[in-house]
Amino acid sequence: MKMLLPVFLLWGLSFPLFATDLPDRIDISYAVTTGMGSGELNETIKIEQNKNTHQYHITSEARPSGITKLIKPGSILRNSWGSITKLGLQPTRFSDQRNDKQPSVAIFDWNNDVLTLQHENDEEEKSLPHGTLDRLSFSYNFVFSTPPEGSINAHITDGRTLEFIRYAVDKETLQTPIGELDTIVLTMQRDNNDNLKRKIWLSTVHHMLPVRIVSIEKDGLELEKMVTNINLSYADAYNTR
Repeated sequence: MKMLLPVFLLWGLSFPLFATDLPDRIDISYAVTTGMGSGELNETIKIEQNKNTHQYHITSEARPSGITKLIKPGSILRNSWGSITKLGLQPTRFSDQRNDKQPSVAIFDWNNDVLTLQHENDEEEKSLPHGTLDRLSFSYNFVFSTPPEGSINAHITDGRTLEFIRYAVDKETLQTPIGELDTIVLTMQRDNNDNLKRKIWLSTVHHMLPVRIVSIEKDGLELEKMVTNINLSYADAYNTR
């Protein structure tokens, strides 16, 4: 399997190809299944143009449903804010809040190459590698790049840690509630002794949006997200820029 250039080098080549046909808002819903029950997840991407700059905001809210809602009420709210550049998504802030707990936060200082992580009243500064993404912006980054091939190397933060992760790339036809989809599949490559797993299916006919995600999280929780609805909104001002 050949190794390609890091994905952030590809972004600069591909962004102009996608800029004129992207919606200014994307709403996507998922059915969520875990080892503890089921729920629903709604995510929204908003793209705004200010003169010659483009800003994005991704929101993600997961809520339990059915009997799980009675057993374990609450929600998980994630946000990612940043810029869209010729190198792709460049986050400036990420937050992950579970129920009423204090959120985990990642602050990206690109001028000084410093990543600040705030978690459970602790604050830690780390060196910020070029092209670092958070969990949300990584999942949606390929909306702004050419389809991945071969393998991908990425630095990703969840607000608590910063990890270097390698993904293998493959193709698969996926059966979903919105129909049969041709997808590109990203599979996390980890050490044999590492239980953490993650696999992402990107729909080639929906701007490379993630339509299924399967993972085993650090706490051992098994999680599956399957798309149930995608809605794209276009603004004339955005499309005529």
